Amino acid sequence: MSSHTPERGAPRTTRWDALFDVALAEAHAASSHGDVPIGAVVCTPGGDILAAAGNEREATGDPTAHAEILALRRAAHLWGSSHLEGCVLVTTLEPCTMCAGAAVVARVERIVFGAYDPKAGAVASLWDVVRDPRLPHEVAVTGGIRAEECGAIIRDFFAERRRPGVEAE
Repeated sequence: MSSHTPERGAPRTTRWDALFDVALAEAHAASSHGDVPIGAVVCTPGGDILAAAGNEREATGDPTAHAEILALRRAAHLWGSSHLEGCVLVTTLEPCTMCAGAAVVARVERIVFGAYDPKAGAVASLWDVVRDPRLPHEVAVTGGIRAEECGAIIRDFFAERRRPGVEAE
């Protein structure tokens, strides 16, 4: 495996399951207020949940209110530092460039994500922002954990909005 290939997802029963359960719950909550169902969790080096969030772009009118950004902000506040060394960011969808950059700046140890994002993914699919050797901090990546489940909620969300008679958000 090259240094720029994320570790592939493990079977559903993994050490990440409890964190993905929370991230998926956050994703479902986001979709209930019209946001794309993406959820994120930041856990401590010991595996305890520090913060969790779902997308709030539509709910707040804030284009930066991605689940990962909100979870990192909340975690940094609770951690007492903008450097989340040793912490892990778990997210239901491969992070975009903004969220990947935030993970680098926050100095998280690892990103664990569910579904790959071939349109905007910035840790494996289109770019590899978090492991660019020119940056001062590299983030390890594990991808594809519960990918089908994480991808299905996004596909279902958009399929529902494309149905005739359903008004677009």
